[in-house]
Amino acid sequence: MVSHKEFVGAGKQPGLQVWRIENLDLKPVPKALHGSFYSGDAYLLLFTTSAPSYNIHMWLGAECSQDESGAAAIFATQLDDFLGGGPVQYREVQNCESKTFLGYFKSGIKYQRGGVASGFQHVVTNDMNVKRLLHIKGRRAIRATEVDMSWSSFNKGDCFIVDLGKDIYQWCGSECNRFERLKASEVSIDIRDNERNGRARVHMVEEGEEPAAVTDALGSKGDIAPASGDDDKADISNKKKAALYMVSDISDASGSMKVSSVASSSPFKQAMLSPDDCFILDNGMDRIIFVWKGPKANMAERKAAMSAGQEFIKEKGYSCKTQIQVIPAGAETTIFKQFFCDWKDKDETTGPSKAYTIGSIAKVEQVPFDASTLHSNKAMAAQHGMVDDGKGKVQIWRVEDGKVPVDPASYGHFYGGDCYLILYSYRLGGREQHIIYTWQGLKCTQDELATSAFLTVQLDDSMGGSPVQVRVTQGQEPPHLMSLFQGKPMIIHSGGTSRKGGQTQASSKRLFHIRQSSSHATRAVEVEASASSLNTNDVFVLKTPDALFVWRGVGASDEEMEAAKHVVGFLGGSPSQVSEGKEPANFWTALGGKKDYQTSKSLQNMIKPPRLFGCSNKTGRLIVEEVPGDFTQSDLATDDVMLLDTSDQIFLWVGNEANAEERKGAPKIAKEYVDSDPSGRRGLPITTIKQGAEPPTFTGWFQAWDPKMWDIDPLDRIRARFGK
Repeated sequence: MVSHKEFVGAGKQPGLQVWRIENLDLKPVPKALHGSFYSGDAYLLLFTTSAPSYNIHMWLGAECSQDESGAAAIFATQLDDFLGGGPVQYREVQNCESKTFLGYFKSGIKYQRGGVASGFQHVVTNDMNVKRLLHIKGRRAIRATEVDMSWSSFNKGDCFIVDLGKDIYQWCGSECNRFERLKASEVSIDIRDNERNGRARVHMVEEGEEPAAVTDALGSKGDIAPASGDDDKADISNKKKAALYMVSDISDASGSMKVSSVASSSPFKQAMLSPDDCFILDNGMDRIIFVWKGPKANMAERKAAMSAGQEFIKEKGYSCKTQIQVIPAGAETTIFKQFFCDWKDKDETTGPSKAYTIGSIAKVEQVPFDASTLHSNKAMAAQHGMVDDGKGKVQIWRVEDGKVPVDPASYGHFYGGDCYLILYSYRLGGREQHIIYTWQGLKCTQDELATSAFLTVQLDDSMGGSPVQVRVTQGQEPPHLMSLFQGKPMIIHSGGTSRKGGQTQASSKRLFHIRQSSSHATRAVEVEASASSLNTNDVFVLKTPDALFVWRGVGASDEEMEAAKHVVGFLGGSPSQVSEGKEPANFWTALGGKKDYQTSKSLQNMIKPPRLFGCSNKTGRLIVEEVPGDFTQSDLATDDVMLLDTSDQIFLWVGNEANAEERKGAPKIAKEYVDSDPSGRRGLPITTIKQGAEPPTFTGWFQAWDPKMWDIDPLDRIRARFGK
C-alpha cells in the first residue's frame, strides 16, 4: 500500500496530530485550532505516547457527508497499516466522544457550524470580523457548540460566549454555578490566546447586566428561558450484561461477517480470546463496543475490523452514535480489560515502562522528542507549535509594578508566586519573528495576573503588534517554551519575588519533587519539606544545612534521575543517593521524622491508570461524570463529591460546598460502582475524606499537591487572567 504523504511524519513524536478531510484528502489542522471542529466535516486524529503507542480517532461531525465519513475510515485503516497494525482505533461521533478523546482537550472542544464544503478553513489569523454565539455545556467534559445568534438560544442555567472578534463576552446565567463559570472561562481564554493570538479582550457578564456591545449584537432582549435539564446520561457503572462474540468469514472490507456467541455475560476469561480470530465485546447498552484483533487472525479480518464493528451495531439496532474501539492484541485499554476477571498483560512484571510493539513498526523510525529536528519538518512543526529549535534570543522579565529583567543565569527558574514575560525572537525567511510567553504561577496574586496581561499587551504594542502572544499557566507549558531551556528541567520555586520586602527568603530546608510527563516534559517543583510529600513514583531532592539527598522512588524513571542533577547543581553540594526502602536515619531526621506517604504498588506499576469522577446534582438529579484525560488537583470541584479509583482502593473526596444530597448519595454510588465492576472488585475499601484534610495516600496521586490551593477562590483567579 502506498503511504499518504501526510503519514511521513506520523507518530514520530509524542503528542497529537489532527487532519481534516478536504476534497477526500487529508489536510493538517494548525495546533492552535486543535479541539475546534466543524459539524459538517470528518477528521482523523493520531495521538502518540512516548512509549511509543498510538491511538487513531476517526471523528464524524453530525452533518458530515457519507463520502467524507467513508474517506476518514479509509485513511484510518491506511494509517493503522502504516504504523504496523499496532494502534487502538476509535470511532467518534459529535457529542458522543470517548473519554480518551476528550482528554486531549483540557480546555474543552468547540463545534462550529459549516465545513469545508461551505468554504470554512482552519486558518489562524488576526481577523477580528467574527460574530458568533457559543453554548457551553458540561462540568468535566466541556463542549462549546455554535448556536443561533439570538436571545432565544440562551437559558438561565448555562454559560454562553458572545464572540465579537476583538471582544469576547462570557455570559453567565443567573442559575449557573461557580464551577461551570470556571470551565467556561477556560474556553473564553482559549479562544483569545489560540484563535486570536492574544489580541482580544475577555469580559465576564452577568445575566441582566449586559453591556451595549452585547445587546447591539443580539438585538432587543426578551425573556431568558429557564435552566434546561441535562439530557446527557452519565453512569459510572459498566453493565454486567456485556457479551462476547467471535467474528469469522470477514471476506472483504465491506464488513460481511458471521458472529457466534462465546459468552453471554461478563466477567470473561482471557483464554476465551483465541489469537487466530477477531472478537467483538458488546457493551452496547452503554453505547460502546470493542473489536479485538487476534495477532494471528488473517489480514483481511484485521483490516476489516472497524467495518465489522459498524455492521454489528446496525444488526443489533444500536444507535449510530455508539462508540467503536478497535484493539490489537497487546494494546488493550483499561476499559476493555476490566471485563475479564483474570487479565494478565504480557511481561506485566516489568511495569508500564516496557513499550508494547506489534507488527512492522520499522516503517516509522522512533526517536525521542528532539526540538532541534522537530521544527525542520513543517507539518510536525505545525502540530507541535515548534517554530524552531528554541535556540533563538530569549529575554525574561519578572512582573512587579513593571517589568524587572531576570538574570540570564537564572533562566529556567521560576517562582510559583510570580508572573513572567518571556520574549523569544528568531529569524524565519530573513525576517525576525517574535513570541511573547506570559507565564503565570499558580500562587501569584490577582493583581500580578492582571498586571501580566496588561504588560503583555504593552510589550506587544511597543513592537508594532507583530508578536504572537501565548499565555501559559504553571504546569501547562507547551513544547516550544520548554525547548528554550535546552534540555534542562523547568524548576519551580515556592514563594515569590513580588512581595513586600522583596525576594522571598529560601527556607533552610528545601524539597523538590521531580516528575516527567507523558510528553517528556520534566519539571522540578518545590514542595513542603516533609516525608508526607514523598511519592513512590518519582524522584525528590532534599537540601538541608548539613546534607543533600537524591531520593529515588521505586517507580521513578532514569530521566527523572537525570533531571535531579540540574536541581543538585543549583542547590550546591555533594548528594547522597537514597533508594526507597533503604533510607538512612539522618534522611528521615532531615524531613522531621518518618511519615506516611504515597507508596501504592498500583502507582508504581500503573497497570490500571487512576480515574477521577465527579458526583453532582446540579442538574436536579444525582449524576456522575468522569474527568477525561490526565487529572490535576484543580479538577477537584469544591461544590461536588469526587470519586478517585486507584484500582486497589476507592476514595470519596467531599468538597466543602457539596450539598447534603451529594454527600448522602455519593457513598451509594461508590458501592454500586465497585459491585458492578465486570472484573469483580466487590468489597473493595471505600475511604471518605474531606477537603483540606487529605491523607498522603490520596494526595500522592497528584503532582506537587498544594494544601493551600483553595485559600483563594479559583473563580477570582480566572477573572484576573482576563486582564485589564
